[in-house]
Amino acid sequence: SSQGEVTEVNQARCRRMDDAVKLLLRRFYTLQGERVEAYRLFEEGHRAYLSSGPHYDFLRYRQLVHEITLAFSGISREILQIKEQLQAEHGRPELAQHLSRVQETEKEKLELTAQLQLARQNAQDQPGVPAHQQEVRELRYKLIKTIEAISEILQDLKYDSEEAE
Repeated sequence: SSQGEVTEVNQARCRRMDDAVKLLLRRFYTLQGERVEAYRLFEEGHRAYLSSGPHYDFLRYRQLVHEITLAFSGISREILQIKEQLQAEHGRPELAQHLSRVQETEKEKLELTAQLQLARQNAQDQPGVPAHQQEVRELRYKLIKTIEAISEILQDLKYDSEEAE
């Protein structure tokens, strides 16, 4: 009967670990939602900034960029901690790998977003320069592709985390 008790203890330990992993993933999705919201505010703020032209309210926009940067770095720090826990404490390197890929792709998304904002301002300030419009179109396309890549990684994460249940 002691073999049965060992099995029961191991099953209980596995359940606790699964619950811990689920909690970590739930927190990750919450953070991902916060990141989406931060992007929304960033875009809104940039639209307001562009509409303040030609005498742009740069100080207000710079403050927004500062706040968004803080929000993003806080989110990233916590996601990296979750990634470490999944890998080191819970033996789920495949899930940790998805989080790494999300982080890398989100970094690209942020860089593209900043480039696109600058390109939009250039296009607005110099409407007669077709190269600016072209740059806006190209960056928009790259941004869409990057967002699609993030969605795919999140799908893979969802699949791999449910597969283990």
